[in-house]
Amino acid sequence: MTAAAQSDAGVAGPPAWTRRPANLATAVTAELVERIVRGVHPSGSTLPPEPVLCETFSVSRTVIREAVKILQEKGLVQVRQGTGTTVTPPAMWNMLDELVLGATIAEDESLAILDDLVVTRRVLESDMANVAARLAGDEAVDQLRRLVDQMDELVDDHVAYHDHDRAFHDTVMQASGNRIARAVVRALESQVVNTARYMGRTERALCVASNRGHRRIYERIAAHDPEGAAEAMFTHITEAWVVRRSGPGEPTRLRR
Repeated sequence: MTAAAQSDAGVAGPPAWTRRPANLATAVTAELVERIVRGVHPSGSTLPPEPVLCETFSVSRTVIREAVKILQEKGLVQVRQGTGTTVTPPAMWNMLDELVLGATIAEDESLAILDDLVVTRRVLESDMANVAARLAGDEAVDQLRRLVDQMDELVDDHVAYHDHDRAFHDTVMQASGNRIARAVVRALESQVVNTARYMGRTERALCVASNRGHRRIYERIAAHDPEGAAEAMFTHITEAWVVRRSGPGEPTRLRR
């Protein structure tokens, strides 16, 4: 099938790869994830048959089958004998998957996905701050104090400030001992920490305000005040995102 015929048949053309990727199945998977999230292959539709996908991506059937298997593991498709490969509804997608989350965030103009990410962070980190206030030893408390003091000196250098910001939150999470919650937060943050849509504004005044929130969290943990630490973390994460957020609509998903 020619490129023109593919277009007439409603099949997306070949990806704009600048060079042939080393791992073809991984590259094809990434491209198909993006096409599914963008709605090129909408929920309920079937992916093009193997021969069409082979020609579209200039790869073998083995590569396409491996890519479809990976898509199935990510929850994006269901494979049924005799009915082909069907794209699943977004509710079935694995949103903790790197490719799925990244593609969804890129396509979400409303920022609802980032709002949900912040809500998830807020729930988990508030609970971990509560536990940290009960369990944190002198070493963890001293480390939090050092980080807060250092961030006061770094408000004019937003790159260094945000490195210390992440270290502060990670210290709280480690002090809680909740490895699962920490892993979820770190996995979510790793997808967005370098994106402009998540980082938003970075001017000095915002860093100053942000570190006031950090200091309140530190003080409540140092005072072994679980409820106060949880409330301080909840407020800090909410306020920091509302200030950074720049997009259409109000962040109604953050209201509690």
